[in-house]
Amino acid sequence: MSKFFKSILVLLGVLLLASCGGGEKEAKESESGKSNTGTGKAEVAIILKTLSNPFWVSMKEGIEKEAAVQGVKVDIFAVNSEEDVQEQLKLLENLMRKGYKAIGVAPLSPVNLIQGIVEANKKGIYVVNIDEKIDMNQLKASGGSVLAFVTTDNVKVGAKGAEYIVSKLPEGGEVAIIEGKAGNASGEYRKQGATEIFKADSKIKLVASQPADWDRSKALDLAANLIQKYPNLKAIYAANDTMALGALQAVINANKQNQIIVVGTDGAPEALESIKQKGLSATVAQDSSSIGAESFKILLEAIKNKPEISPDTVPKEVPVESKLVTE
Repeated sequence: MSKFFKSILVLLGVLLLASCGGGEKEAKESESGKSNTGTGKAEVAIILKTLSNPFWVSMKEGIEKEAAVQGVKVDIFAVNSEEDVQEQLKLLENLMRKGYKAIGVAPLSPVNLIQGIVEANKKGIYVVNIDEKIDMNQLKASGGSVLAFVTTDNVKVGAKGAEYIVSKLPEGGEVAIIEGKAGNASGEYRKQGATEIFKADSKIKLVASQPADWDRSKALDLAANLIQKYPNLKAIYAANDTMALGALQAVINANKQNQIIVVGTDGAPEALESIKQKGLSATVAQDSSSIGAESFKILLEAIKNKPEISPDTVPKEVPVESKLVTE
């Protein structure tokens, strides 16, 4: 065989290997950041708030577990932080071009995804609202709709936390609420539930109710200020466990562990461990895994049954029960 033909064969071999390697790289890139449950292309995508909070990690795991039971794939996405309202909208807009038939969304605010949901509806994509309730009046006025709203009753969540505090203060006393992010629906509802319980008891005095933006360090600073301002403070209810743990640190720093009760919300693993170690007194645990699983099942049913997408459709509300954890 001539040197010319040998050179041609070597060149063809190199090109073939490069082609195979490139295809493998593309396949890996296409799977990046997505769940690998089931087989085939995913028809459902889920947008969570962020995976930096155990609540959302548990929800992701619940969705993946249900997808495994159903034998299908699901792609799950989230933004970096709960401040990324525009990035979350861009994520939804990007997913609309990927061929998904149904998308579940846990919006960062009641209004930040409305524009995207309206566009999804126009493309015939079913949408389910998860955990953080969308402003339904504004959504309808914009011509959009969701099939269902799946969440815990957050008014009851706040009420359960406050009821526990009241039960531990038979003589009454001063209490405070550390809220989530101002305007955030789930946080506002928890504050509402707790406030109603506190104000219903004449022996309880609600001295402060202020936001800490779901942030641990902000809650620590806020709680430290409250402890200094109200030396007779008896209890703090925090609208999530991250803030409760920050408030607890402020209580420890002030050496008032035996004087101030701290109750959180969500049932995060660190909070549960803190309760076992006699740090936090309690948490109101939401079953975020079940919230995710129920949302996913509704999306699959929509793909199968093909209900009408209309702004006149009243979303089905699907409640998932919470529970008080004290040990």
